[in-house]
Amino acid sequence: MSGLNASLGYFLAVVTFGAAVRALLAKWPRFSFIMEFASSFMLVACWLEVQTIVEVGQWAGGLGPDVTVTILFVVLLTHGVICGRASGNPALILRNFLQLETSTLLTLLAVASQFLGAHLALVVAVYYWGLELTDMHMIKNLMARECSTSLLVSLLQGFFTESVCAFVFHLLHLNLRRRSALIQVPVIAILLTFLSSAASGYTSAYLNPSLAYGVTFHCPGFTFTEYAVVYWLGPLTGMTLALFLYMGHIPRIFAKNLLYFQKTRFRVPKGNQAEKKKM
Repeated sequence: MSGLNASLGYFLAVVTFGAAVRALLAKWPRFSFIMEFASSFMLVACWLEVQTIVEVGQWAGGLGPDVTVTILFVVLLTHGVICGRASGNPALILRNFLQLETSTLLTLLAVASQFLGAHLALVVAVYYWGLELTDMHMIKNLMARECSTSLLVSLLQGFFTESVCAFVFHLLHLNLRRRSALIQVPVIAILLTFLSSAASGYTSAYLNPSLAYGVTFHCPGFTFTEYAVVYWLGPLTGMTLALFLYMGHIPRIFAKNLLYFQKTRFRVPKGNQAEKKKM
């Protein structure tokens, strides 16, 4: 249990940082991209520790799969509550851009901030493991340079897995956008936990380019380009398909609705229609 207590203290410190940044930026919405930095940092830093518990905790700390799934769900739920609209996910930012909801400059700043937050989270996590506070972290520190990749299948299978999971996630997320946060946050956390567990033997279904960059891109087994095809191109493909199916078009690319017919709000009175036919 000492290993779990140390992890809980680590989680608490990371969450406190995210909450502090959100409180400081509440009065300056123009600097929302900094919140994306904190959101990405919080998500990647916590996910790296969850991954440590999954890889080492079962035989170094007696922590079974039920514990890791519960911790992952709590992490995702807490992230949704603390960060709010700051997703820390470049795919969601690009989706907003395609929907004409954000400008090009804000989109670039947000995506850059997310990857910077992910990289800093990896640096902090490696330093934390280097402290070797528990046996679990001592083993993880020894394994840090030779970590196990999350991509356990071929590139084609990995790309397909990430695309399908991203498609399901974004389609549900689009349908829940106007719902209350009391419904949206737990449902999204449950879905992400389920997808991650279901795809654990394939790609782990990160669905988040910056998260994948911080968690598995540094692990040997595949090149940077191969990781990018699976964990960047895959989620973006699934997101684009979900947006097209949901809206019938991509607003940033073309305005015409290709899937759904839009009904006019105003109806022509029947009397006027009869007069037109006589003429």
